[in-house]
Amino acid sequence: MAEQIERLAQFVADTQWEDIPRAVQHHANLVLLDTIGVILAGSVQPEVRRLHEGLSASAGTGATVFTRGWPLTDTGRAALLNGIAARSIELGELHDEVSAQAAVQIVPGLLAAAESSRCTGREILTALVVAYDFAIRVGAATTRRPLAHPNGQASLLGAIAAAARARGLNAAQTSTAVRIGANLVVSAAYSNVVAGATTLNVAGGMSGFAASLAPELAIAGFIAQDNAIEQAMTSLVSDGFDASHLLDALGTRWEITHNHFRMRACCYPIYPALDALEDALAELHPKCEDVERIDVATYKFAAGMCNADPPTYFGAKYSLPHAAAALVVNGHLRYESFTEKALQNTAIAALRHRVHITEDAGVSAALPRLKPARVTLTLKDGRQATHAYENDRHAGKPYKESDVREKFRELSGLVLTPKGVKAVETAVDDCVSWRSVDPLLNALRANART
Repeated sequence: MAEQIERLAQFVADTQWEDIPRAVQHHANLVLLDTIGVILAGSVQPEVRRLHEGLSASAGTGATVFTRGWPLTDTGRAALLNGIAARSIELGELHDEVSAQAAVQIVPGLLAAAESSRCTGREILTALVVAYDFAIRVGAATTRRPLAHPNGQASLLGAIAAAARARGLNAAQTSTAVRIGANLVVSAAYSNVVAGATTLNVAGGMSGFAASLAPELAIAGFIAQDNAIEQAMTSLVSDGFDASHLLDALGTRWEITHNHFRMRACCYPIYPALDALEDALAELHPKCEDVERIDVATYKFAAGMCNADPPTYFGAKYSLPHAAAALVVNGHLRYESFTEKALQNTAIAALRHRVHITEDAGVSAALPRLKPARVTLTLKDGRQATHAYENDRHAGKPYKESDVREKFRELSGLVLTPKGVKAVETAVDDCVSWRSVDPLLNALRANART
């Protein structure tokens, strides 16, 4: 099976910008814009800010941390900090078919490597496209353990592939780097989310750190065994690896175009229930004080996200009671519905305890093809509305580009002035013309909120 990893590494190293269809190039540019917005918004989370401060004392130089002040540090720390920030707000894009959260784990390491290596914009976007393919194909071949979150696994290898490309490694060196990376993969437990444990996000940040390290180890002459990835994914952090379809349609099916931008700042498995609740609210048009109860029947994994008193803003993202209550009170589930302020909102807090969640065995039986949910909204005047979805309503039906851009503006506005939001969006839109990452960094540094 190592031969297939070698061919995938060759694809990463040898694919040229001109080999990528124009529509794929444009989509990759939009993924980059979306992920930069997510990083910026994540940088203001309290634990991320404190980590920035704690690590700054011994910082080196070479790459920029995407937070107020734009401090320079070494590439590994910048990639780590930006990666943790990207993971912290649960708004990174997803793949439609493979649980990987690729972009928020690839982009931080890629940007750090690109800054220190003076990569052009075309080189950055090419690296993103081919590394995304690497991550998703390895993820599809892997059987994850039920408790294992995808942070730090297949996408960590994709981040290394991206940085290897940015550093100019050839196919053999890229293969060595990603196989070295098999010794760096991590396995964070899904149980962290219900506990509100933000340590889960460190695993995503480690993808960026590994991206800064593994290519340098390969250049220095470190050696990895030929079947390192297969062994890691079969016996160490996962339960199986089947490479029989690893190369299917390679170079013609571009995995980055099969992604799904997220507009709700909460865990993806609860989306079908929230879709159904949205329809019930649209039917009855209640005020929050009109709601008697909300009953949710869903599959086992989503039903487990039932803590009506999440301990932190991060735990709220994995609380179906909080998400449902915030949807009723705020009318949306964007970033501000999952902050500490939202967690303490008295109307939301009261309504959380009127959300009742059960596992429906019949619903669970539809897994994994479907992830259904059924919601009944009951008002105090006796009126009811019941709606159901078999999957996220937007699965396979992507949001409009204008929606993604509006999301970027909202998130980046937490860190940038209005002028800065426009300047960064314009800079990223012109990524193909960059001679280095400087146009992006200049737009950031000139327009930070004070």
